[in-house]
Amino acid sequence: MTDQSQVEKARTLRALHEAPVLVLPNAWDAASAALVVQAGAAAVATTSGGVAWSLGRTDGEGLTRAEMTEAVRRIAAAVRVPVTADIEGGYGPGPEDVAATVRAVVEAGAVGINLEDSRASDGTLYPTSVQVQRIEAARNAAAEAGLPDLFVNLRTDVYLFGIGAPDGRLEDVQARADQYAKAGADGLFVPGLLDLDVLASLTASTSLPVNAMAGAGGPSVAELVGVGVRRISVGTGIAEAAYGLAQRAARELLETGTYRSLDRAASYADLNGLFTVQ
Repeated sequence: MTDQSQVEKARTLRALHEAPVLVLPNAWDAASAALVVQAGAAAVATTSGGVAWSLGRTDGEGLTRAEMTEAVRRIAAAVRVPVTADIEGGYGPGPEDVAATVRAVVEAGAVGINLEDSRASDGTLYPTSVQVQRIEAARNAAAEAGLPDLFVNLRTDVYLFGIGAPDGRLEDVQARADQYAKAGADGLFVPGLLDLDVLASLTASTSLPVNAMAGAGGPSVAELVGVGVRRISVGTGIAEAAYGLAQRAARELLETGTYRSLDRAASYADLNGLFTVQ
């Protein structure tokens, strides 16, 4: 069962969604989470891709439930702000699988989740009626674990995977959003959608706060907020940048024997100082 601190963090995360925007730079381990908080983030969101790569696995449920849960546990223990966990598709197709995953991440310290409506096996979407059952299972599991305020951010992959005819995708997402909200979803995450006009139509048509996945070359935070987006994350973006730096620095060292790629690295003292004994 949860303790009062976790209950309060769940309420805090829920309250953060009442602000004009909640910006979440995604983390994948304890150090990246601590750095995100040091930079000023009010909450931490995990990225399944970053977690998977750090453990030598592929994204898309290449992790086991236990591996993902332990990563969430380490992150939640490293920061004092609310943590929302990317649980991908719930690590199994059935409502009972989603419930087991929710119980595991709540026990690990999470107070929010991202739950996808696509199958990791082939990228197809669950029928809305099936996804509704999975959302209800998540809500019930959280309540039974003592965390009824768990924030369920429901990710729909209509745009990410290009499901259906382009001119019908907005209507599909709107219909799904309506059913997902009735089932207990608290937010709507639509990766792959950065068209500002379409986002404006979507945010105006749903009561759920809409989460956009931003990235290099896309609209700015201000532009997304301007069309009603309430939550902004970057998925694997920061992890990709960090691993890109590791790749460039290694190549420079091996090929030229120089170290310019390390000029803007975080210092040893700063990183070590993130984890002083409490």
